[in-house]
Amino acid sequence: MTLLAGILLVVIALLLGERQLAELRRVPVRTPDPRRHGNVSIVIPARNEAASLPTLLASLRSMAAEIVVVDDSSTDGTGDIARSSGARVVVVTAVPPGWTGKAWACHQGAQAASRPILLFLDADTELAPGALDGLLDLQREVGGLVSAQPFHRTEKAYEQLSSYFNVTSLMASGAYATRPSRQPMAFGPCLITARTDYERAGGHATVRHQILDDAQLAAAYARAGLPVRCFVGGAALRMRMYPSGPRQLAEGWTKNIASGAGQADTWSASVVGVWVAAHFAVAVGAVSAILSNWSAGPRLLWCGAWIAVAIQLRLKLRRIGSFRWWTWALFPIPLAAFGVLFLRSIFRTYVRHSVRWRDRSIELKGTREC
Repeated sequence: MTLLAGILLVVIALLLGERQLAELRRVPVRTPDPRRHGNVSIVIPARNEAASLPTLLASLRSMAAEIVVVDDSSTDGTGDIARSSGARVVVVTAVPPGWTGKAWACHQGAQAASRPILLFLDADTELAPGALDGLLDLQREVGGLVSAQPFHRTEKAYEQLSSYFNVTSLMASGAYATRPSRQPMAFGPCLITARTDYERAGGHATVRHQILDDAQLAAAYARAGLPVRCFVGGAALRMRMYPSGPRQLAEGWTKNIASGAGQADTWSASVVGVWVAAHFAVAVGAVSAILSNWSAGPRLLWCGAWIAVAIQLRLKLRRIGSFRWWTWALFPIPLAAFGVLFLRSIFRTYVRHSVRWRDRSIELKGTREC
């Protein structure tokens, strides 16, 4: 790649990146009103979530909502933890043929819930005081399906490798662009909807075999003529993904990232491709300029491109997670992890047609369904 072409690619990528994540709307935090919580059933699908579930349940303790934990054949005491907190526990002992585990758990939880508003939360999330009221306000204003991607809380060094996955997932959704994609998208960690709208869209039964049940659920709402809107968690909603180690992180992103790319609309997928390609170009160009005998001009240009890319990445990451300084200043490190796991995900999704998650092998029926 020539120097001019590389710098032009970087400029285009920076502009496209700004456009694609221009509207990172946050879930508001309102003054808690327990009287409103009585209309809400919180459904939590949980498989071997003993490490994460207590944090979520503690954050829900002051709320008057109905809490339904679906214990999906856990072997680590997840159900006992839920019962001790006062939650209603629905035990799933087997997943019927044609269903994914999470879709079946959400379906069972929705059937067991008794309130008119359904809030689906992943077990690794947590709500701030007033977050439920903010979500209720959004659901009342928007109707249909309201989804939020939680703020990604990280603690250990390996968790920082999720940085590029977070940014590209939001970009690929097209939901936060200056002109949002016409293709609806949703994020599974947090979904809130009226029960009547959920049933009108067909609920999780209509996405029973989909590995990306959240994206397909959004499509089902759109087909039913219902609105879909996405937000980010901000101070209201947080999650800690993959706390159990690098293997869990690798399996989680391998399961999702290639399928997610296949679900993105053409424009959003192209933007992500250009943006990621520019980051690789800067990493290679800058390192080559430093190690070679190039003149000062090219070296300064590539170093300037590195700084520009790093600044934009920092500004986006601080809106969506607690990522450390080196994830943007030394961006080739998490970028390399992204590249390796993306290729692994493509192989597992489109060649082997099988991924693993939570000690289950998930068979993928075909690339169009993945």
